[in-house]
Amino acid sequence: MFNATFMALAKEAQFTKDMLGAGATQIRNANYAEKGIYFQAFTSLSTGLERIGKLCLLLDYYINNNGQFPDFNYLKKHIGHDISLLYQKSIDVKNQRSLEFHFLQNLNTTIHQNILNILSSFAIGDRYSNINLLTSSKQQSDPISDWFSKVDIPIFDQRVTDKEKQKIARNAQIISEMTQPFTIVRHSSESGSEIDNVKEASFRTGMQNTVAPYRQLYVIQIIRFWTELLISLQYEAMSVGKQEIPFFSEILGGFYNPDSCIFTIKTWDTI
Repeated sequence: MFNATFMALAKEAQFTKDMLGAGATQIRNANYAEKGIYFQAFTSLSTGLERIGKLCLLLDYYINNNGQFPDFNYLKKHIGHDISLLYQKSIDVKNQRSLEFHFLQNLNTTIHQNILNILSSFAIGDRYSNINLLTSSKQQSDPISDWFSKVDIPIFDQRVTDKEKQKIARNAQIISEMTQPFTIVRHSSESGSEIDNVKEASFRTGMQNTVAPYRQLYVIQIIRFWTELLISLQYEAMSVGKQEIPFFSEILGGFYNPDSCIFTIKTWDTI
């Protein structure tokens, strides 16, 4: 029979997997017309990344302390909640143990770091960005605007071909000419500016459609990095010999795939 430690770790990993899968699915679908999906994605991803990062650091402590987990005070003081700091601590663990990953060795690209910083800020307080504005809080960042300017635009600039960009612009012009005379558009963009014409709305839709697979790819790469670390630590933790470490590789194994495979999957909440 599985003991309480095994069950707690297995349940935590399963919950983490479900949150990450939901967030990775939602981030592909978020757009200027359905901004609530951004908040669903950010909530799921920030929760899931914090938890997988903590699992890695808990296993590292377990290995270093002969099968003992830290107490709550250590967890609060030395591990914490900040996703960006959890990443730095995870890199330290990887380097100290001289671990070589099959996929990315780090998440040091500008886009990966921007995603981590946005999700970290979201978890710390930006999830209340609208309430923060109403109450004149010092923390008034807009996570959706930040995502658009620091993730989507760089992806569009770097990963979408000039031919595809020209096609989006051409289609937007054609749709505008066909429908603008009898169409009313009233939306706000991710950055808060008004979208009041068909051409702009159509261009934004085309942009989102081309960016969406790449934004999802970057998110899964982040998840995969921590999955690789957790799997590596899993085997070292098992060697302690207490038989209370589950196979995280089975629970989170769906994220352990090459980019070519990741890029073809749209829905991650059922993996």
